[in-house]
Amino acid sequence: MPLVSMNEFLPAAREGKYAVGQFNMNNLEFAQAITQAGTELNSPFIFGVSEGALKYMGIEFTVALAEAAAKQSGLPIALHLDHGSSFDVAMKCIRAGFSSVMFDGSHHSFEDNIRLTKEIVKAAHAMGVSVEGELGTIGGTEDDISVDAELASLAKPEEAIRFYEETGVDALAIAVGTAHGVYVGEPKIHFDIIEKVAAAIPAAIVLHGGSGVPDEMLRAAIKAGAAKINVNTENQVAGTAAIREVLNKDAKVYDPRKYLTPARNAMVEVVKSKMTQFGSVGKA
Repeated sequence: MPLVSMNEFLPAAREGKYAVGQFNMNNLEFAQAITQAGTELNSPFIFGVSEGALKYMGIEFTVALAEAAAKQSGLPIALHLDHGSSFDVAMKCIRAGFSSVMFDGSHHSFEDNIRLTKEIVKAAHAMGVSVEGELGTIGGTEDDISVDAELASLAKPEEAIRFYEETGVDALAIAVGTAHGVYVGEPKIHFDIIEKVAAAIPAAIVLHGGSGVPDEMLRAAIKAGAAKINVNTENQVAGTAAIREVLNKDAKVYDPRKYLTPARNAMVEVVKSKMTQFGSVGKA
């Protein structure tokens, strides 16, 4: 099956009150783990790829991995640029074979964010590619970009509605209190913002910073209207812990397959757990 736009499954998730997970792909083992979990649970999913991951893997290898996963699994899989910084980066990804892109204009003024996002939507939609926008500032660390929790700003429902009406994005990430990376303390999610925006626009509402959010909060976010939830840090933590365990037990291990296989297996369990929490099992 070829890679698909997020519009192949997000509308159904929104209607069915479940969420599809975006799981970031950082190397071969991440791609294999996410695909294995999706295949075992018959769940759609999204490969999220940050600009940092693109630099690490190379865009050709990235697209080839995603296409191989889609062909092997037969699942509806979207290959999605995560937190794209510019029109040029988005277009480069689309030309290379990405089926979805995100433009993160949250650091621009509201008006400039609308203008720049609208340009990407126009170009991407002409090629059958879905687009995610972002409103508000999400705290934490994503690749080399860090936002102090005190500087993070919540999205305003009225601005989110106008943003959708003027840009026509397919998905909208709104800052509601979650954060990228590892949480210090428990997140304080503003479910009322999700509910107000989801009730007013047809675009899928996206929850960034899904790693480490308590199960009951994830369920509440989905009930409020979140149809896409992003996960990365939990896979990184689980994979790294498995590698440390192997190397700590035997300092003579040098074959990467000996420690990357347990890392991959650990990530499979994380992704399966998230897919189950999100309610996307059996929805492919």
